[in-house]
Amino acid sequence: MTGWFAAHRAQVVEAWRVKNVRRGFYGTVLITLGALSPAYLPRNSPWWQLLSNAQISGWPAKLSGTLITMAGLFLLLDAWFRLRPRPGTGEAESYAYHHVRHWAILLIWGAPFLLAPPIFSHDAYSYAAQGWLIHNHINPYDAGPAVLPGAFADQVSWVWRDTPAPYGPLALQLQHMIVDLTGFRPYISAVAMRTLSVIGVGLIGLLIPRIARMRGADPAFAAWFATLNPVLVIDFIGGAHNDSLMMGLVVAGLWVTLWPAKRRFNGWWLLGAVLIGIGAAIKQPAIMAAYALPLLVRPWSNWSLREVAITAGRVLASFAVAIGSFCLVTLATGLGFGWINAVSVPGRVVTIAPFTVIGQAIQLVLNFFNLDPTGWAAITVSRAAGVAIAGVLIAMMAVTIARTRPMLFLALAYLTAALALPAVRSWYVLWGGLLLPLADPPRRVVKIAIWTTVVLLCYNGINMSWRNDTMALGFAAAAGIWWLARTHGDNTPGMGDRRRKIPAGADHIELQEG
Repeated sequence: MTGWFAAHRAQVVEAWRVKNVRRGFYGTVLITLGALSPAYLPRNSPWWQLLSNAQISGWPAKLSGTLITMAGLFLLLDAWFRLRPRPGTGEAESYAYHHVRHWAILLIWGAPFLLAPPIFSHDAYSYAAQGWLIHNHINPYDAGPAVLPGAFADQVSWVWRDTPAPYGPLALQLQHMIVDLTGFRPYISAVAMRTLSVIGVGLIGLLIPRIARMRGADPAFAAWFATLNPVLVIDFIGGAHNDSLMMGLVVAGLWVTLWPAKRRFNGWWLLGAVLIGIGAAIKQPAIMAAYALPLLVRPWSNWSLREVAITAGRVLASFAVAIGSFCLVTLATGLGFGWINAVSVPGRVVTIAPFTVIGQAIQLVLNFFNLDPTGWAAITVSRAAGVAIAGVLIAMMAVTIARTRPMLFLALAYLTAALALPAVRSWYVLWGGLLLPLADPPRRVVKIAIWTTVVLLCYNGINMSWRNDTMALGFAAAAGIWWLARTHGDNTPGMGDRRRKIPAGADHIELQEG
């Protein structure tokens, strides 16, 4: 055990010696300090008293917090680009170059967030309040945090205080457990919710490169794009979102399905389906992965009646096991299926969801001519249309792309679902984004994914600056981040470089210093 610890400590020290790893660390330190500005701190946060004693409050705190955060975003994104795998190098040259373990970089970058208040989000405060409701024998599916006034409810954003929980029952009981373990301290409970998300990140960081190697993809690129992605570092570790644990279990299900490569028993996908069902008990979108599991082991080769029947039977079995596991977990929690009545809760706020934006544009015209007394009809119809269109697209991909490229189907299906929802969050895009490097996409798709990362970071920065009443700074920072991405754009790796021979243990990052 001592030798194992010493070896891993040495790898962390080796990573720390790399200039661009330290650059990313300084970025997350700055983002952590910026999180202490008013944008996302509840009014009853213990930080307010400390900031007040230090005479850090009001508009100067908003201005300095925004500046510090934008600088941190810039440094983290710059470090990420500079650590990209080196394209076009041979095996000997590439691995003679300095390399470092991706998990060590992730540990260094994520460390400043571990004890920080939730980054760019209030969700962890809602998690704590929902756990507090369960402790007091109130089902979060029946009532919102406001039904139990006090410090836990006061932390929750006013938008969500009267709304029931839309999350899976296992997530709620884990939140309840954390509230109990932290001694019913509201702020500490919210910060401790990060424990669950870190477990998810650990599964993602451990298994994504291994799955890439199993599928003949470049594990270094997968580790760079998926596990070191700034959106993952900020939203999953910093934001403490339960999507992290959901996706960790999805990735674990995929890994179990594909491992071991040479085996006598070919039914590991059924165990993968169990993990998918447990993941759905954290957050429901995990269930979609059940469709891809049997196809990863046995592709749908043709449209003959026998082949269709075999494939349909295996897919139905996968869904049966996943849904059965979900139902067993639900029954064990004692919370029931009340989340069904709360699926519309995330859409109660207006975001940059594509179909919401389209609906808003149409609604402006209707309101101008006084054609809609409700002032909301076009948005409602547009959102419903988005869900319907996404359903049709996913169904089409399920009988086309999924037949021979199930991992690509799963990545695209998750991205389609995330973008068609009434509310889009940056961490929703990670559902499919994490799987994209495993799906053998063309270079053009990779570039789009990388630019999507940049756009999401710009949005997070602008949203924070808006909350701090410093919009000009947010747009200026977004312009700087965009310029940075353009500067690095010419050397952005594409999946066309991944077909070089990958050494057996290549789950580290081949650094390209810049």
